[in-house]
Amino acid sequence: MKKSTALSGFVALVVAAQNGMAQTEQNQCLALKDVVIPNTQITAVKWFAGGVLPQDEQSSFTGASESQTKAEAHCVVNGEIEKYQGADGKPYAIGFQLRLPQNWNKKFLFQGGGGLDGFVAPAVGAVPVRGSNAQPALMRGYAVVTMDGGHQGARDTAFTADQQARLNYAYAATGKVTATAKRLIAQMYQTQPEHSYFMGCSNGGREAMNAAMRYPLEFDGVVAGNPGFRLSRAAMGEAWDNQQFMKFAPTNEKGEKIVANALTQADLDAVAKGVLARCDAKDGLEDGIINAWEHCDFKPEMVKKEIGAQKVALLNAIFNGAKNSRGENVYSSWPYDAGINTQGWRQWKHGDSQTAQPNSRNFTMGVASLKEYFMTPRNPDFDTLKFDFDKDPAKVAQISGINDADKTDLSTFRSRGGKMIIFEGVSDPVFSAHDLRDWYRQLQADMQATEQFARVFMIPGMNHCGGGPAFEDIDPLTALEQWVENGNAPAYLVGKAGKALPDKNKTMPICAYPHVATYKGGDVSKADSFECR
Repeated sequence: MKKSTALSGFVALVVAAQNGMAQTEQNQCLALKDVVIPNTQITAVKWFAGGVLPQDEQSSFTGASESQTKAEAHCVVNGEIEKYQGADGKPYAIGFQLRLPQNWNKKFLFQGGGGLDGFVAPAVGAVPVRGSNAQPALMRGYAVVTMDGGHQGARDTAFTADQQARLNYAYAATGKVTATAKRLIAQMYQTQPEHSYFMGCSNGGREAMNAAMRYPLEFDGVVAGNPGFRLSRAAMGEAWDNQQFMKFAPTNEKGEKIVANALTQADLDAVAKGVLARCDAKDGLEDGIINAWEHCDFKPEMVKKEIGAQKVALLNAIFNGAKNSRGENVYSSWPYDAGINTQGWRQWKHGDSQTAQPNSRNFTMGVASLKEYFMTPRNPDFDTLKFDFDKDPAKVAQISGINDADKTDLSTFRSRGGKMIIFEGVSDPVFSAHDLRDWYRQLQADMQATEQFARVFMIPGMNHCGGGPAFEDIDPLTALEQWVENGNAPAYLVGKAGKALPDKNKTMPICAYPHVATYKGGDVSKADSFECR
């Protein structure tokens, strides 16, 4: 009886100590509202006791998983940095959210945005692929920060009228938010993070690459997914695609051009079938996955009987990439892949609108960003269907210099042990896998033994930040941790089947470029039946 009483007393002491620690951390959290940081206002601080987290409403841009997630107790800090009145008379500030877990693992993650930014996503640190079931960083114990890039409005290009807002979106907000977040982390935990990472997809992928290129002293590693690293050139590529679709679009009974019908679903199905027939077996197995995507020599002429000569011409114009009158590429060519007939491809390229107003993202977000952000001088009245690919690319040069994350001098980042994992969907309809491949080849040419600090993983079939017939359930954050903290360089990422693949239990190695997952024999549903060659 005495022994039982002693044990009960010990348990009570442990519980009391834990409650006391929790109360201390809660008090430390609430005290952050009074922290004084230059040019920063803490607008809200609260203690989240645990439970279901809010979802990212902009997941179609950021790639964040659409599944609900739960988190243990943590501190939530919202604030604004560098509040000012812009040249256009409107108020600006860099909005951010920082989540600080009660059980901190002494690591920091900057979660990238997406699209034009303009929103503060929940700072959860979800792996930015819509089909990923990997554990978000916050649940692993990370302190996680998000930001809006220095303006509000996810689809609002009005911020482009202000010089500083453009600079903040291009790159500067990343440095400012990083400094503020680390100061708040030090205040909360009385120490700095042992490791700092950046992870994002799309524009968030561009931000991740810029973090390594422009802030090499701040980050130990980055994960850049489907990165819009040459966003300025991709915007010109969108204008090129729009012009081609308008050129080939059929008219309705009113004489209006219906862009969505330039390539019907039946057309795209025929193309996807033709691509698979030509290229699927090149990796040693016909399974609907084109691992040997660089060796795919499909030509749309091969399905001319099914789609007709006019649509062959349209596909050639699009997939050969934006060109000037001298035949030089203004933006990259594109690979043919199995994901061309998916919704994710169509919603970017030419949409599904049956009216004279196209609704694809190329025609909406792409048009607005090109004429208001990427071109100098800014011209909201410019008709991008009249973009001149000989003369107008020069108008994009100014912003590309500060916006694009295409630098190849990563010497400081590398010397400090920095690591970079980049993944790309081969069926990405907005940022070409060829463009990323060509940049990586240039990095290899400019820096020796590139694979020691930077590796690229091409995911066949995947659209933009997820979707498509692909092994999109991946965990690049764990791979980055293993590389940075334990020196285990990833030869491949284990890919699990996404929603569009019939065998939901199938796995596949996503090999580090230029290696290809090649079938060697055994159970076709298991990753160990393939090797990277």
